[in-house]
Amino acid sequence: MFMKEAVLLSEEGLKSNEGGPFGCVIVKDNKIIGRGNNKVTSTNDPTAHAEIIAIREACKALGTFQLEGCEIYTSCEPCPMCLGAIYWARPDIIYYANTRKDASQIGFDDSLIYEEINADLKTRKIPIINIGNEEAKKVFKKWQKKKDKTCY
Repeated sequence: MFMKEAVLLSEEGLKSNEGGPFGCVIVKDNKIIGRGNNKVTSTNDPTAHAEIIAIREACKALGTFQLEGCEIYTSCEPCPMCLGAIYWARPDIIYYANTRKDASQIGFDDSLIYEEINADLKTRKIPIINIGNEEAKKVFKKWQKKKDKTCY
């Protein structure tokens, strides 16, 4: 039932030209609390993936940044960005329909990102250079000492 809704969202986004053919719903206590379909091209936002949109909506509905007790139903295996966001949100389980191989076969190939994550910083395709971290470290130290912080 919930996967069917995720697939319907992927098709709605496809028909409306909002982005790629991806949809996602987030469920808590057997009720949908977050919905999303890919809107990358219609919003010019490379982070507007179905899962990200659904996470934002679900967190807003719950009034929290955590999705404990929730289930994610997504029409495709989450990409690396979405998987990272899902882990930060901490739902109980992820259900998916299409695989990353299926996505690759229609032009959504994330293999470069998976390879880059495991690559040494010095060999990555986009240079990643550590500079001037003394000021940044000071902020980290302030965070460590902060008494009223919200940990996550």
